[in-house]
Amino acid sequence: MSAKIDDWLLEILACPKSKAPLRFDAENDELVCDESGLAYPIRDGIPVLLVDEARRIG
Repeated sequence: MSAKIDDWLLEILACPKSKAPLRFDAENDELVCDESGLAYPIRDGIPVLLVDEARRIG
């Protein structure tokens, strides 16, 4: 099941490592930071913005 992140929430969320904006990747249910190269999971509709829980993207 694909998560949905409201636009207003996406506007205020930032990567905890780089403080850069995040973009929503609906295919993988993740919030992605292109600057830090990290993808944060969304579990049960809740973004998990912990660097230790993020995965590296290539």
